[in-house]
Amino acid sequence: MDALLSTITSTTKPDLYINGPRGTRIPADAAILASASPVLDNMIKSNRIVEIRGVPYDAVTAFVRFLYTSRCSEEDMENYGIHLLSLSHAYSVPKLKQSCVTGLSKLATIENVVDVLHLARLCDAPDLYLNCAMLIRKKFRSVKKTEGWKFLHTNDPRLEKDIVQFINEDKSRKSRMKRQREEQEVIMQLSEAMECLEHICTEGCTSVAPYDVDVKEQRKRMPCSKFSTCQGLQVLIRHFATCEKRVKGGCMRCKRLWQLFRLHSCICIHQDSCKVPLCRQFQLKMEKENKEDDASWKLLVRKVGSAKAMSSLQQLPKR
Repeated sequence: MDALLSTITSTTKPDLYINGPRGTRIPADAAILASASPVLDNMIKSNRIVEIRGVPYDAVTAFVRFLYTSRCSEEDMENYGIHLLSLSHAYSVPKLKQSCVTGLSKLATIENVVDVLHLARLCDAPDLYLNCAMLIRKKFRSVKKTEGWKFLHTNDPRLEKDIVQFINEDKSRKSRMKRQREEQEVIMQLSEAMECLEHICTEGCTSVAPYDVDVKEQRKRMPCSKFSTCQGLQVLIRHFATCEKRVKGGCMRCKRLWQLFRLHSCICIHQDSCKVPLCRQFQLKMEKENKEDDASWKLLVRKVGSAKAMSSLQQLPKR
């Protein structure tokens, strides 16, 4: 209190009093209060009486100190952060509110997170609400054992439902994002496979080359930049050429390469001169049968084609 009085008297001469809890009175300057809070400004203009009740006296002094200095100590935040958030919302002090959001987000624990979240909703502090909801999601089993959650379960089932719904939606969102990442990885792998397939069948690579290219000459060149993918494709191509099960359609490895040939034919723009096996044959077969591919295959073709185009653009020399 002495520190607060010293701050007030050293700044300006007090011209009104703030009526606090238990009949306490805090001297203050009307101009400073009015400039810091539009709510206090209206109270001063109406009857020049300011009352702040419903919170501990020390929380009121911390609030008034912030109005004068625009600073809030870590000790005040730790001891009265919840009360300061309520006051910042009630008296419309956005700078203090933001400080409380930052401070309470750091101070939220398993034991108090439900209370802080509930207050964040009442005080329209969405960032703090989200931070608390994320903490509850991470520590949900422990939070369910706290008194705060038990009270919430009994007295505010709607908020409990909102939290559980948030947790479920967050899990679904993470699962969806994981599937999208995995799908993107597959698309990029297929795009690289298309590039390697064209590279192998046009120029040759390591141990596999077109019929008109000497494999021994290929070994004198620099190592392939996509060696891992190229090597896997070359092993698959050599297997495809000698597999006896392929004739009866019983080999999964051959079916995999067959699908790669088909995928290539769908995105190839040089069918007449393309050296990739079966490229032109697939195109002619599709035209002859006038067969419409299913939606999932069309989507795959479009995504792989786009990824391949983007990869080609990235490889162009910069000007």
